[in-house]
Parts: sequence; structure tokens; C-alpha cells
Amino acid sequence: MLDITLQNFETDLITASQQQPVLLDIWAPWCGPCKALGPVLEKLEQDYDGRFALGKLNSDEQPEIASQLSQMFGVRSIPFCVLFKDGQPVDGFVGALPEGEVRKFLDKHVASKAEIAAEEEAEAAQALLDDGDIDRALEKLQEAVAINPADDTARYQYLRALLAAGRVEEARRAYDQITPKVVPDGRIVAAGLWLAALEAAAVGRPLSELQAAIAANKRDFDARYALAQAHFAAQRYTEAMDELLEILMRDKGWNDGLARKTFVAVLEIMSKPTVPKGEAAASESKLEVAGKSAVAPSDPVVDAYRRRLSMTLF
Repeated sequence: MLDITLQNFETDLITASQQQPVLLDIWAPWCGPCKALGPVLEKLEQDYDGRFALGKLNSDEQPEIASQLSQMFGVRSIPFCVLFKDGQPVDGFVGALPEGEVRKFLDKHVASKAEIAAEEEAEAAQALLDDGDIDRALEKLQEAVAINPADDTARYQYLRALLAAGRVEEARRAYDQITPKVVPDGRIVAAGLWLAALEAAAVGRPLSELQAAIAANKRDFDARYALAQAHFAAQRYTEAMDELLEILMRDKGWNDGLARKTFVAVLEIMSKPTVPKGEAAASESKLEVAGKSAVAPSDPVVDAYRRRLSMTLF
């Protein structure tokens, strides 16, 4: 438990919440309900075993922070608790809620033990991938998916690692086990299109034949798309997108938007995390006392092709 003041607000609340959620309890010594809620929050901090941190802010001693948070959420009474995550306030509640209700609130934002274990496996896998140890990395990612089957990030990393290594049959088995969602994860969709490109390239026409067909008829979109898939399969990403742009410039809606969808998939596969966990740039906070938002560096090639896609479509 930390006492939050104007002096440590930035480091112990904003920055700390990029590592783990922080629940800020705004209270006052004269407030009876505050005295009832305080021990409940302290008990839960222990019960959750480090999955969130508890901060305490005396509204009488720190009126600037208390006032800004109250105005932001439209709250006029205490106790008032605000959940900070990834460097910004994301949710809150008012009043001395029973322990069960506070648990429900926390569980909306605090990772479960299984989710944390899966994240740790995925992080270890990424380190192994960076070192070129594909087999051990895949074992770690399989374990992450087994621990938390709902973790789409681990599933995507697993599929991406298999596809990058050319292990197409294993990737197909893993992909076919994914249950479709009402709102599909764009990363999984991208991996599926990369998988389709690898499978098509394995049985497709030679590059020279495809290039000859396109030279004879620039509107032979089937041949051009097959050529884009061959480039995608071989991880010649910009060549793939160049062919897809040629289709889009002539027919934006070709084959139910397949060229556009594949272009977006290539961009997704090219995009890599540039900020380690816990250092992701937070959205700009409405709190003046919060620090400046960091901006993650971007890939200039990805940015350039995003602009080209936008100019072609709009």
C-alpha cells in the first residue's frame, strides 16, 4: 500500500500502473465509510498476491488530485476508488462496497493468475525467438495457450512463429483449432491469410508464368493475386503489397475485398511490438498532474504503405 501525494503521483501511480493495475482509494480521516472500506481494500491487495497495487490518497491533504479525479468521473463523495491501468484512470466506484462487489470490480481489470502465467510464458518465448531457438519458443507458446486458451496474443505469436519457420502443417492444425469469434482478432485473421498464402504458393504456378500472364493482361487479377501470395509466403512483404495495390487501383472491391484484406494482413504481420511490456505508451490522460504520454517509434515502411493504401482506397 502506498500513500499517494502530488510529489509521487507520477512515479508511484501513473508509471507504476504501466506495470500493474493500481487502485487508488480517495479517502478522508473524518469519513466513516472510508474507514469501513479501507481494511477491505488492504485485505484484497494481499489476497490478489501482487496482481494489483493499492494506493491511498488523503483528499484533505491532496485536494488538487482528488478534485481533478472527482470532476473527471462526476463524483462528489468519498470513499471514491479509481483504477489506473497503462498509465491512465480507466474505471472507478463510489462508496463502501462489500468485499464481493469490490472483487467483481477488480476482476474486470486485474489479470488472473492463469493470464499472468501465460504472459510470462509468451515473454520467455519471445526472448527465445529473438535468440533463434524456434523449438523451445514454440514449446513455451504452446504452454501459454494451454494455460490460457482465451489468450489471442499467445495464439497469434504461436501461429506467427510456426509460419515464419515454414511449419505450415503445424500452423494449419493450430489455426483450425481456433473458435471463430463474433468480432475476430485482426492478428489471427492476418495469420490465417499468411497461412493461406503459404499453402497456395506450395501448389501454385511458377513466378515466371504468373509474371508472363500479368504482362499479357494487367487486369488478370487472379494471376496478380497469386503472385502477391507467393511474395507473402516468401516474406517479400513490400513486393506482395505492390501487387495488391495494383489490383486495388483497378478494382477496389475485387473478390469481396480480398486484396484489401490481404494487404492489411501483410501490414499486421510486418508490425512488431517496439515497446516492452509495461512501457507501452499510455493514451493522453485528462489529468494535468499526469506525465506526458510516450510515443512508440513506428516502422517507416509500414507507415508508408498504410498511407499508400489509404490514398488508393479514399
